[in-house]
Amino acid sequence: MPTTNEPDLFARAPAAPLAERLRPHSLDDVVGQQHLIGEGKPLRVAVEGGQPHSMLLWGPPGVGKTTLARILAQSFNAQFLPVSAVFAGIKDIREAVNKAELALQQGQATILFVDEVHRFNKSQQDAFLPYVENGLFTFIGATTENPSFEVNPALLSRAQVYVLQALSADELAQLTAKVLALPEYRSFSLEADAQKLLIQTADGDARRLLNLLEQLLRAAATRRISRLNADFLADSLGSQIRRFDKGGESFYNQISALHKSVRGSHPNAALYWLCRMLDGGADPRYLARRIVRMAWEDIGLADPRALSIANEAAHTYERLGSPEGELALAQAVLYLAAAAKSNAGYTAYNQMRQFVKQHGSAEVPIHLRNAPTKLMQELGYGRAYRYSHDEPHAYAAGETYMPEGLAEPDFYQPVPRGLEAKIAEKLSWLKDLDEAALSSTTQPEDKKAT
Repeated sequence: MPTTNEPDLFARAPAAPLAERLRPHSLDDVVGQQHLIGEGKPLRVAVEGGQPHSMLLWGPPGVGKTTLARILAQSFNAQFLPVSAVFAGIKDIREAVNKAELALQQGQATILFVDEVHRFNKSQQDAFLPYVENGLFTFIGATTENPSFEVNPALLSRAQVYVLQALSADELAQLTAKVLALPEYRSFSLEADAQKLLIQTADGDARRLLNLLEQLLRAAATRRISRLNADFLADSLGSQIRRFDKGGESFYNQISALHKSVRGSHPNAALYWLCRMLDGGADPRYLARRIVRMAWEDIGLADPRALSIANEAAHTYERLGSPEGELALAQAVLYLAAAAKSNAGYTAYNQMRQFVKQHGSAEVPIHLRNAPTKLMQELGYGRAYRYSHDEPHAYAAGETYMPEGLAEPDFYQPVPRGLEAKIAEKLSWLKDLDEAALSSTTQPEDKKAT
């Protein structure tokens, strides 16, 4: 039996994650949110004035909501009481009230920080509303959801809403530099392509960046690698695509032949491969799914009827089963093989997905945002939006629908076949209207310049 003087081997505190170790303790150490904490900005002014006020910090994960709340509490020399809406209930709120009353008797103010406040229901939010009103504590709530919808109007009216933004690529690069400047990580370096990949993966989330970086540095230390490149990152983060053959090579060779026969517009060859697979015991439901995919991938808007026929064939098989339902699949294959072909939509979709990954989570322009609440209207949501139906040809010529700083890509290129030939004509005409509208707005300036 061990004596009471012996150390408890299981009492060791866990090592704090990198994100926690790097948590800033002053506004000057915070990376990002300069529109709130920069010189003359609201939270900086609040700290310098020494007057706390109730607020809601609204922003995506990992942008510093909890950090700012802690810094504010420290700056005001106030008791900081964190409450997580995920785990807390009315009992926890009452305990916070008791602690706030005790601190007040000792001459200390209290800041009640409610993380993920949107997870509190109406009664839970109402529970601490009276104490916000009488000044027992200053309320700071953090939310990733729109407070207009998730926070009680009574509480919303008593708290200033501050909108936090995802960190930019430059700000995430600053954070990365801070990590690599730590004594234990000074021997490591990130190549430019690796840093770019890391920042893209983090997508504006500082906590995610730090967690990923910690994982990578541990892996690098284990493998005795000091210079991290993009290949190492992809390998360590599990980004490699792993493929598994579930049905055997012959099975997938046959489905490939069916798909390519449809794409190549050979109805009889396509029908041959369909019948061969059915004869071999292939699941007709699997074939139905593949036929629907063919319609979207290889025909698309060149012949929208193909999409309907493929879906109807799949539904018909579900209703009739084998063997009657298989005739519907055969008819769909024949139609798809004979239909006009276009992969313009499929190509545009893949290009746009890659484009989105490269540019992260750009903000929706103010004029395109919905504004069903007073708060959102005050923030300028929906201002200067042009309602297309009120414009000539029901088209707001010259309007932009992309995030600021991002030019609209021209990925969708309709083919000169089937319905897409008409779509191409329509898009060309709309582009002419845009060019005419833009030239008319710039013409007066050009004349003045001359």
